[in-house]
Amino acid sequence: MSLPLFQVDAFTSRPFRGNPAGVCLLDRPAPASWMKSVAAEMNLSETAFLLPEKGGFRLRWFTPKLEVNLCGHATLASAHILWEEGILPLGMEARFHTRSGLLTAARRGGWIELDFPARPVAAAPASWAGGLTEALKAKPLFVGRSVEDALVEVDGESRLRALKPDFARLERLPVRGVIVTARASKRGFDFASRFFAPAVGVNEDPVTGSSHCVLGPFWESRLGKKTMTACQASSRGGVLKVGTAGGRVKIAGQAVTVFRAALRA
Repeated sequence: MSLPLFQVDAFTSRPFRGNPAGVCLLDRPAPASWMKSVAAEMNLSETAFLLPEKGGFRLRWFTPKLEVNLCGHATLASAHILWEEGILPLGMEARFHTRSGLLTAARRGGWIELDFPARPVAAAPASWAGGLTEALKAKPLFVGRSVEDALVEVDGESRLRALKPDFARLERLPVRGVIVTARASKRGFDFASRFFAPAVGVNEDPVTGSSHCVLGPFWESRLGKKTMTACQASSRGGVLKVGTAGGRVKIAGQAVTVFRAALRA
């Protein structure tokens, strides 16, 4: 028996850019240990597993190291595959039952828009500033904390792009990952970010949808805008449209399938 397995580059319209995600279509429930082994074999920041359930799909995400509570790019990749493979009609909303509640995705022209929960940030303990300064080798303008992640603002996109973090120090922080952000310097963009998560087995995530659940409310408060365009300043790069409303964040991106395969199960 075999299962359909895909690799999709998310938050990009071109192959080999954005963030690659695995998408595995299940026909029956699978043990978490098996899904973790598949994710380790794929060796991507996340692999998504989809199983039809209650008018939608049960969606779970695994890094090569563990299962996570929320993942944007693998959700985007999953919705893309459901439409591209004809499992859902192009005009139908994709509905996902997840650890973070019901999540939806809809096609908006050539973009896929995710409806995710907002994750506002509060000021982090003063003791964090020193550890983050040492780990990032840069002085923060602001240090905050959301439900799972630390948020650090630095002075300018050029400084953000030049960061070479100490991942061993970052891994010791009591958070899933560290979001680092700055005002964008490139025309047409509002803010830029990078995301480091060595604690879950991903030193740097190329493009991170879930971090924009934090970044959307943060930059809305800074810029006074409810709709923004963001870039993730990793080596692969990615583009996201971000909107905030009613405790939710709309995160839109594009996706392209890189390969289809059959997984021996």
